[in-house]
Amino acid sequence: MEVHISLAGRRDLSGQIYRQLRSAVRDGRLRTGDALPPTRELARRLEISRNTVAVAYDRLAAEGFLRSRVGAGTFVQEAWPASRGAPAASPLRPRPVWDGVEVWPGPAAGLTWDFRAGLPDVRLFPYESWRRLMSAVLRPSALPGPGAAGDPAGLPALRAAIARHIGVSRSVRAGPGDVVVTAGIQQALDLIGRVLLEPGSVVAVEDPGYPPARMLFRSLGMRVRGVPVDAEGLRVDALPVDARAVYVTPSHQFPLGMPMSLPRRTALLDWARRRDVVIIEDDYDTEYRYGGRPVEPLQSLDGDGRVLYVGTFSKIMRPALRLGFLVAPPALHEAFRLARYVSSWHADLPVQAALARFIDEGLLARHIRASRRRYQTRHERIGELLARDFADRLAIVPSAAGLHLSATFPDGTHAGRPGEGPVDDAEVARRALAEGVGLFPLSKFAVTEPPMSGLVFGYGAVRPAEIDEGLRRLRGVLDAL
Repeated sequence: MEVHISLAGRRDLSGQIYRQLRSAVRDGRLRTGDALPPTRELARRLEISRNTVAVAYDRLAAEGFLRSRVGAGTFVQEAWPASRGAPAASPLRPRPVWDGVEVWPGPAAGLTWDFRAGLPDVRLFPYESWRRLMSAVLRPSALPGPGAAGDPAGLPALRAAIARHIGVSRSVRAGPGDVVVTAGIQQALDLIGRVLLEPGSVVAVEDPGYPPARMLFRSLGMRVRGVPVDAEGLRVDALPVDARAVYVTPSHQFPLGMPMSLPRRTALLDWARRRDVVIIEDDYDTEYRYGGRPVEPLQSLDGDGRVLYVGTFSKIMRPALRLGFLVAPPALHEAFRLARYVSSWHADLPVQAALARFIDEGLLARHIRASRRRYQTRHERIGELLARDFADRLAIVPSAAGLHLSATFPDGTHAGRPGEGPVDDAEVARRALAEGVGLFPLSKFAVTEPPMSGLVFGYGAVRPAEIDEGLRRLRGVLDAL
């Protein structure tokens, strides 16, 4: 290991080396068994005599910090277990916008029955096929040559593959040049904020809606306004007149689950056209549809080029593969390419190349078909149990797509018992967690008060055999309220 030593002046050089190495051992930066550079090499690097280094090493060895083996070298004998952190005292403070922000969906410690929304079943992922593709692309001929960087907009092969995939499976109008490869939807939203919106701009979001999106817009200095939703989706008549952007999930409203009706989509496009507003269409899990006719995405209905379409592969593959995409009209291509460059240059090139082949070989479509059948079975089972065992407590929000179902508590009741006040769904979630059942309260997704009270049931992470027992325990929690 190369050890950093800095010397000041020409006095007590051996003492300076001793103190810096001793500090590195005690702070945990050097661990037990780590090798130190030979005295000759360190002396040459520091431009001092070898004997000066040897004196420091001998002193540390005498105190038990180092040990030497003839013919092998000098090693750390004993290290402190904890690493030194950054200075505890600092005048620096984060902006207030970061107060209370939480990582979503958060840790899963202690969960036996994981009904948290937004998580796919990573056990369904075709690891052998992916491993084969990764091995194939980790060759010099498959990637840009030495010294060459990737295009910030993404590998051409992947952009072409994405354009074909969403054109066939989602009816999105896009050519390869319209696609920007991102590290998921969150980065796509960040790029949109950088390119099109100014600090102080008003961004309208669905209420209830996706928390990380509004966290991101607020972190960019924008003013976020919640807009209520009903059975047809976002209420266009409630949009703020000063909005510069509207963020929506029209295919499968998050978290309630209803699709936006065609009349409502048309009304939103007309409203945005009159007011010169950008629409951000988040189509995060449209591949998983279990019934009903699919509705055209806003992007394909848009005749003005004001809809920016974003999607992700995290929901259909696995969250660890941070790849998504943004579809933009030609007038914005170069700006988004530059924004991607200054943000983080480009996504991981081998993963991009592997995903392009994964799509082109039909493996993505095959994986979607297979996993859709599995998820549909879970979707139906949870719906059956909620209708059978929770009808007196929860009202299911109709949904025929995605990886979660939502259900609301009746207004003015406490766990379904009239006259006892509204249900504290956050308290229900806390008590369920104590029983090993993880799920989100619907109030967690509220933008404004009063929040809607209910529960969100994800079925991507929970095993099918665990669904019945998990919901049985949740029923016990509700009965105990």
